[in-house]
Amino acid sequence: MIVARLIAPASKLATARMLDPATAASSLGDILGLGAVDEDELYAALDWLGERQSAIETALARKHLRNGTLVLYDVSSSYLEGRRCELAKLGYNRDGKHGKLQIVYGLLCARDGCPVAIEVFAGDTGDPTTLAAQIDKIKTRFGLTHVVLVGDRGMITQARLDGDITPAGLDWITALRAPAIRALVDAGALQLSLFDERDMAAITSPDYPGERLIVCRNGELARERRRKRLDLLAATERDLAAIAAAVARAKRPLRGKDAIGLKVGAVVNRHKMAKHFELDIGEASFTFRRNSAAIAAEAALDGFYVVRTNLPKKLLDDAATVGAYKSLAKVERAFRSLKTIDLHLRPIFHWSASRVRAHVLLCMLAYHVEHHMRARLAPMLYDETDHDAAAAKRTSIVAKAQRSDAAIAKQTTARTEDNLPVHSLRTLLADLGTYCRLHATTALNEKYVFTLHTRPTPTQQRAFELLGINPDRTQ
Repeated sequence: MIVARLIAPASKLATARMLDPATAASSLGDILGLGAVDEDELYAALDWLGERQSAIETALARKHLRNGTLVLYDVSSSYLEGRRCELAKLGYNRDGKHGKLQIVYGLLCARDGCPVAIEVFAGDTGDPTTLAAQIDKIKTRFGLTHVVLVGDRGMITQARLDGDITPAGLDWITALRAPAIRALVDAGALQLSLFDERDMAAITSPDYPGERLIVCRNGELARERRRKRLDLLAATERDLAAIAAAVARAKRPLRGKDAIGLKVGAVVNRHKMAKHFELDIGEASFTFRRNSAAIAAEAALDGFYVVRTNLPKKLLDDAATVGAYKSLAKVERAFRSLKTIDLHLRPIFHWSASRVRAHVLLCMLAYHVEHHMRARLAPMLYDETDHDAAAAKRTSIVAKAQRSDAAIAKQTTARTEDNLPVHSLRTLLADLGTYCRLHATTALNEKYVFTLHTRPTPTQQRAFELLGINPDRTQ
């Protein structure tokens, strides 16, 4: 089921048909010697897997985590079909499926993005409240006494630091939210002029005793945020002008403070620009103008973010600390693969909580396999292969990551160093899917059955070499 999820994600019924040698177009079931397979057996296997989740995760943690290492943690959500699962609740929907019931799940990864453990929560669970279960897992089940927990600014809040992380004795790396950054500026702890000629500086503040604050400014991010703000301001003005015209028109004008306010509220909420406009709504009038002071105050912090940690500098310097926080992008990459690109965790059709949890675990294990396959197949994929060269081209840890010359060459020519076509993982798996395993017999003796394999193409042969397998000998 893990392999099937990786090569052809589908429902349990479709997976059963894929594995059944009597009806399947795939040789997977035959290679594994499964015989006839039906969906009830898959559900039983799923239940078996769910019962062993704790032991599986502990084994993965023993292999990929050590005391003193970074542990990346982030949360996502996915929607469910139906309304019978006790975990299915309305909550903050990251899939844009408003009105759909969902679950929330938290993923623990090693520093390189290798998934280690996943936990499912009810769909209305707030991100920070999932931390206590992860800390208990790290300390009790995995037996790690000293790790550095890395979480985003919405995850590791002050309440969680005081209530869960500090009492557990864990170190941590997170970032400040925008209001906290503004407070540092207003208090004089952060001088924006420091960043006229630099993009990173360490500061201290009495509001964060015993902690390090590393302020970063990304110029490209600043320009992008300014562009987006200007676009949203223009769109909001355009929609507000239409409302003003409706109020001022001679024939059937829009009237009533409440009616005008509802339309204005819909516009400013849609574009999230309410704080940047001054609105004057009357019974038969409506005017608006930009709040220049509010816009300028927000623009002054464009591109700024502040990484916060309790680690001393001698253990992890400023650049390494910022790099550790940016490692959370690897968890985001895992979520993209789990949810959409490769494994299609959603939508979820299971009704019982135990099977929903087992389904999510199954998808995580499939991504674990994918993570290691990507590492081996990187020369054939658009993935980076020369990480040292890419890091050397980067002017600063704050700046946008750069690609090595080898990766750029693959991207621009769409050819590998072996002059083979460059693939995404999905297209490479589709190519490998054309490699066939055949059962043949002879006219003289129909009971004599032997197995043949098609001759691999150069692309297939190279992939087999990188994976270290000989499919002709696969039993």
